[in-house]
Amino acid sequence: MKVEVTRADLVESVHDVAGAACTPRGEVVFSTGDIESPVFLRSSAKPFIAAAVIEAGARERFGLEMHEIAVMAASHTGEPYHVEAVESILRKIGLDASALRCGAHLPYNEQAARQLLERGVAPSALHNNCSGKHAGILALCLLRGADVATYLDRDNPAQQEILAFCARMSDDDPDAWPLGVDGCGIPVYATSLRKAGMAFARFASLTDVDPRDAMALLTVRDAMVSFPAYVSGTATFDTDLMAAAGGAVACKAGAEGVHAVSLIPEGIGFASKVADGASRARSPVTMAALRELGSPVADAGNLQAYARPGVYNRAGRLVGEIRVASHFAVEQASSRT
Repeated sequence: MKVEVTRADLVESVHDVAGAACTPRGEVVFSTGDIESPVFLRSSAKPFIAAAVIEAGARERFGLEMHEIAVMAASHTGEPYHVEAVESILRKIGLDASALRCGAHLPYNEQAARQLLERGVAPSALHNNCSGKHAGILALCLLRGADVATYLDRDNPAQQEILAFCARMSDDDPDAWPLGVDGCGIPVYATSLRKAGMAFARFASLTDVDPRDAMALLTVRDAMVSFPAYVSGTATFDTDLMAAAGGAVACKAGAEGVHAVSLIPEGIGFASKVADGASRARSPVTMAALRELGSPVADAGNLQAYARPGVYNRAGRLVGEIRVASHFAVEQASSRT
């Protein structure tokens, strides 16, 4: 699949994209590009990381609320309600922001960033888009009696438990798959897009997994679709897609052009990767896949700007668009199995 970036009547740039839509058993519904080479899922794996924490009993032990579970699965934009949710998790587990080792950056939300700058306040680790995930991992450390100071390490019992959970979702061997270090410092694993699609189909259907895993996945899935603003933020694709879907879709973006979607009524998962890592190609790809899969949310009026985002110049004038190449449907139909 190709995503075209136009200016006037010319295609100015092209992004190559691979993707796979799968059933919970790994059957490929449709695919494009290389779906077997390993891809780092980056933040798209956060729902499974959060589910590992929930399966360990964190919700019951610390009295976590659903919006707090949603922010554990988030790449949030650093808005005040995101920061408050992470702070609440840390209070409940008896820690504070000093325990977070994800690093600090300005909020991704422009208004939240501007408010900090106007107040002369430096961003903290709480504003890091991954702070909710890190708070959840710290909770898991405390449940397992593991050292919170080393929670980033691959050998920490909490990380071992998380990697094992993620491996079960994609039928991988956690001792054999490629591991790297994510932008926030935790271990990040690579799996194929076919297996990632299968994992998100299991997230959708809650089938072909252990019953205890299914219950944890259900809790995280319900949290994400009930509180989509906590998963991303104001005017972002993941939040707007889940809100428009009304419980029918759970989705999660990852860095370097990764995106994954669970179509809940259909029990189908779709995972994609933009080859050059360009995030601007993600939403057109996912919207095209939703249409190919027959999801009604593909026709939601408030999502059409994500299907063909505009290209604007510095003065705010529309000068082009980002779109999936028109031959997409034919290519996909020919690859059905």
